[in-house]
Amino acid sequence: TNLFGLNVYLDELISLYENKKLPKKIIFSGSKGLGKCTLALHLINCILSKDEDFPYDIKNNRINTKNKSYKLILNKSSPNFYLIDVQKDKKNIEVNQIRNLINFCNKSSFNVKPRFVLIDDIEFMNLNSSNAMLKLLEEPNNNIYLILINNSNKVLSTIKSRCLEFKISLSKNESIEIFNKITNQDIEKLINKNLLSYYFTTGDLLNLYNFSVNNQIDLKNITLKDLLIKIIDDNYYKKENLNLNLIYSFVQMYFITNFKSQKNFLNYSNFIESVGNIKRFNLDIESLFIQFRHQITND
Repeated sequence: TNLFGLNVYLDELISLYENKKLPKKIIFSGSKGLGKCTLALHLINCILSKDEDFPYDIKNNRINTKNKSYKLILNKSSPNFYLIDVQKDKKNIEVNQIRNLINFCNKSSFNVKPRFVLIDDIEFMNLNSSNAMLKLLEEPNNNIYLILINNSNKVLSTIKSRCLEFKISLSKNESIEIFNKITNQDIEKLINKNLLSYYFTTGDLLNLYNFSVNNQIDLKNITLKDLLIKIIDDNYYKKENLNLNLIYSFVQMYFITNFKSQKNFLNYSNFIESVGNIKRFNLDIESLFIQFRHQITND
């Protein structure tokens, strides 16, 4: 319900809406973990709750949890809001999700308020869902705003060309400052500088911090090598799928900081290729990490 560090973007978007210049098709682009989706939700609540009791608190960039629009969205019953993301146990945003969205857009509105569609992780749309999305972008309904969240460059140029792109960014110091505000702690007292230097967005830092808390790992006083050995020996890579990308980034860090020879580079390339194959074909992850454990023990 609080927006940190992105108030300049929010102010600009609100100004565009109030002057009837807000584009109907928008892409928020930038690294994952910057708060792009949070920014979109604050913009949406600000607009939808304008004439309600307990409207959006513009001065403090805060959603008032008592307003009706917030409660409806929270309960997934808002007639003015539609959310699409990758469904649980799925790898992509599928075409049936876009077809259901089109049905929502074609229905008559229950009120005079604008309607908002928020699509997170648009880089995970497959070819069929992307093509279905193109049709919606080419013929948008009146009073419907489409906000797409993009975390990479893996988006069809035909989709990007039909939207106005807002590039979202934060400096490393801004991300650290936001982390400290959210957690009410000093990150430099929690995570050592070597690990900290590798992570740039607030979301990355929060994932790193939550990983250390949930698994009772002291990231202030542990080397990267010892951290990886602990992750493998205690099977952390098996316990939580949400942590896999974070663990892969630890592995990547290890190879990058230990490039001492052409052999190391080949080992890194082979590992990354193996990781890609595991994700794609659901292959055995245990053998990969056991092999890696043997390698780093002998480095």
